[in-house]
Amino acid sequence: MSAGRRHIEFEFLHNFRDLGGYQAADGRTVAWGTLYRADSLGKLRGADWDRFLALDIRTIIDLRYPWEIEAKGRVPEPERFTYANLSIEHRPYDQAAIDPDIDPWRYLADRFAEVVEDGVAEIRAALELIASDDGPTVFHCTSGKDRTGLIAAFVLTLLGVPEDRILADFALTELATARLRADWQAANPGRNLTWPAYGRAPQTVLSLVLADLTTRYGSPSHYLADRVGITPQTTARLQARLLA
Repeated sequence: MSAGRRHIEFEFLHNFRDLGGYQAADGRTVAWGTLYRADSLGKLRGADWDRFLALDIRTIIDLRYPWEIEAKGRVPEPERFTYANLSIEHRPYDQAAIDPDIDPWRYLADRFAEVVEDGVAEIRAALELIASDDGPTVFHCTSGKDRTGLIAAFVLTLLGVPEDRILADFALTELATARLRADWQAANPGRNLTWPAYGRAPQTVLSLVLADLTTRYGSPSHYLADRVGITPQTTARLQARLLA
């Protein structure tokens, strides 16, 4: 798989991506076909389901609230996989109803700041599960944007991928924004989407998040070690599994 195939095409999923191909500081590269990030797998059906099964994924980490799963469904046939629901966000909010006059990127960064404090246990569990699994893994939330983007950033940080590449990966969700907005409108025909930043994921948001972690903890790596509790042993396992 080449870098041009990072986005895996589905009919109903809009933001399914392979995290392979990024070069780490030690010269190794994240292996293709080992770790994926996605929007909700509850949308899988028909040809999409067949395409998903062909990836031979063994572990699924669902980052959504249990009530989101109840409303929208989880991956079909979850018993086929190692399935974990690890809701890293603890303070729900409605992005569609945000005041359109506020600074959208600072607002989102502040919501991320809540997640990195409230969701420490779930973040640690997700990263340790990724490090310990022995087959292809996917983690996802609803849009594959914020919660998924945060876990992707932490994994790539632990792998030693440079920050500019981490930011660029986060911003690739922008390619799915139009379809995410269309899906929201189709699911909410009686509502107006008043927040112009809905579905957006510019690098600025994650840059603010990483800067906030640096201010508070010294660096994102120090946050992961000192606050989340990711040990050198877990980092070594993650690197051994995902870098080639």
